[in-house]
Formats: sequence, C-alpha cells, structure tokens
Amino acid sequence: MHRIRGDHSTTDEQSRSAGWALMSQPSGGPNASGARPVKDQRALEEQLAAVERERDELHEALFQAAQVQRKLCAPRQMRRGRFEIASEIFPVRYISGDFYDVQELGETISLAVGDIAGKGLAAGLWFAHLMGLIRIHAAESPVPAATMAAIHRDLYRLPSAPPIASLFLGRLDSRRGELIYCNAGQPPALLLRRDGSVEWLREGGPLLGAFPQASFRSGRVVVEPGDTLIVYTDGIVECRPASRDGGEEFGVRRLLAAARSADRSSAGSTLFSVLGAVQDFAGSHPAGRDDDFTLMVVRRLEEGPAPGRHRS
Repeated sequence: MHRIRGDHSTTDEQSRSAGWALMSQPSGGPNASGARPVKDQRALEEQLAAVERERDELHEALFQAAQVQRKLCAPRQMRRGRFEIASEIFPVRYISGDFYDVQELGETISLAVGDIAGKGLAAGLWFAHLMGLIRIHAAESPVPAATMAAIHRDLYRLPSAPPIASLFLGRLDSRRGELIYCNAGQPPALLLRRDGSVEWLREGGPLLGAFPQASFRSGRVVVEPGDTLIVYTDGIVECRPASRDGGEEFGVRRLLAAARSADRSSAGSTLFSVLGAVQDFAGSHPAGRDDDFTLMVVRRLEEGPAPGRHRS
C-alpha cells in the first residue's frame, strides 16, 4: 500500500510539474514562441499607420484653414480709378499671424495691414476676430484713429486677456488721393514719391492690447500721381540670411533701396520686385525667416484715362 501511495504521489508531482511547464510556455503551444513578437509588430505597424493618417488629416485641415485665411484677406489685387493695390501674405507655417484687408467704402478705400503676436493656430484664431472688428468699425467711422480706438476698446472687453497686435489703418480717397492713416505699433509705412524722395508714416499710437488706456492720432498725406505707398510687417525687415547665423537684418535701408529700384510700372510689379529682393537676401532656405511677413503696395497711376475697377 505504501508503494501504491508512493506511486500515486510521484504521479501527482509529475503532473504538477508538467502543468507548470505548459503554463510557462507561450500561448499556442511549444511551437508558438515567435507568435507574440509578430503580433506586437503588427500592432505597432497599425498604430504607426493611424498616426500617419492623423498627421495627413491635420496637414490637410491646416492647408484648408490657410486657404480660408487667404480668401478672407482678399482681394490680392485691386484697381480703383487711378489707384492700384497689390498685397501678399507669406506665413512661416500654414496659418499666419499677419493679415491685410482692402475694402471699398463709398468713394474711399479702407486699407489694413496687421501682425498678431505669435504664429500658428492661436494667432490665426485671433486674426478672424480682429478682422471682423476692423471691418465693422471702419464702416462706422472714416477717421482711422477713431476706428483704432474702437477696436482697442472692444479687445479689452473680451473676458480673456486680449491679443497684442500691431495695425496700420488707412482711408484712401480714390478721387483726390488723400490718405488718412493711423499706425498702431507697425513699422512706419513708406511713401515713395515720384522723384525718389520718401516720407515715413509714423503717426498713430501704441500696440493694440498692450495697455488698457491708449490714445491714437491720425496722420494725413496726399498720394500724388506716380507715388507708391508700401505698407509691411516686421517680418520683412527682420529677416536674415540663412547662411549666416545672427547676420544683419534686411532692414529698412534695404527695403527702401529695393523699392526705389523696383519695377514701378504697376503695384503688382513693385510688390514682386521687393519680395524678390527680400528672397534673394534671405535665401530660399526657411532658416532665414522666423516670422510671417506681409506686404501691401498702393500705386497712383500717372494722369490719363482712368482704367476703372478691377479685383482679383
């Protein structure tokens, strides 16, 4: 009997040992040792594919948002009476913190070039709000300083901290050539006279959203036949050559030289001549640019038959 009990005991121990051995093997039996790594690899590949799809969808959404922003900034080119206007915006990323606006208000044309602090989606979201304020208040008052004060007031009524933005506002009389403007923290626009002399348009006030209490002043000039007005954001004058770290900026001196030597047969020709000079200076590599830039050119044609209206 002891022998029988002993034999049963040995059998039980062997069974238990065999069970532990089977449990310690990978699921699927002793020949499935490579199954788990294969499954893990497939799962990882599926996850990577999902990430790539999400990335592509995000890029497509950003591209579409950039196209909407460009459409909101339209028209890129406009002709009204003796005046031609051409504008372009070049974001560092898909969405820009820079913007421009051109709208016809009776016999006058409202001009705006602005730069919201920051880049990318956050600045792009503020752009839509600020653009709406500009269009509403520009239609209410023909005085740019009053328009600027109203925009500033509305920004400070927001429940959250307002964005900080620079803005050039102008109101151009398309018959007489008179330009009333207000410059809130933008680099001074330049008015290049037909004889090559220049006037810098500095009148205005502080940055929008920077101080709760701010006052603004309007300036006044007359754009004569053959004159060219150039309004720009700081990304143009602050760009550097990509090949030289910490190199000299493009600066207003080069900007003025580019404007004087540009093809001035039309506003569009002047705009692309100046942009070409900036591109030649900074190089094609994006390292030369760390900020968005926007350029607007307003040219008064020489005396002659008025070419009428055109928008594109």
